[in-house]
Amino acid sequence: MATLSVHSMRARRPADPSPSRADRFSAVERSYIGPAFEQAKVHDAMRVGVVTCRPETKLADVAKMMVGYGIHSVVVSEAGGDAGPWGIVTSIDLARAADRLESTTAGDVASTELVTVGSDESLKKAAKLMADHGVTHLVAVQPETGRPAGMISARAIAAALAYGGS
Repeated sequence: MATLSVHSMRARRPADPSPSRADRFSAVERSYIGPAFEQAKVHDAMRVGVVTCRPETKLADVAKMMVGYGIHSVVVSEAGGDAGPWGIVTSIDLARAADRLESTTAGDVASTELVTVGSDESLKKAAKLMADHGVTHLVAVQPETGRPAGMISARAIAAALAYGGS
């Protein structure tokens, strides 16, 4: 009798109005709506704008920046109007320094091999640069000035490969 009662209660439970896991996954992953990968340019998939910090910024603050902006890298640059970027801190750098975020600065861990790509270059070139340099983020620069215009991530390239042109 108890088994019937439990079964009966399950049958009367209202349907879950939230979207299924597959629906949620699809909605998140389809954030790229640009051209097919073969025709796409960096500017089609990049995140416009660059989040920066100074070399003396504590990694605990860099972690808060990454979470707050929903990003996985912060460009490190000196203060001043003409000071260009000279390094990058990624989420993996934070993981490596997880036990010392309050005592370590962005300048201590930043990769100074800052790889850039023109925002008008192909995504294929960006993917090759990432593979050749073993990095997951590139600074996209304005072709005319070389100034940072945005960031292109390996995840953005994956989205273009998965959903480009569809």
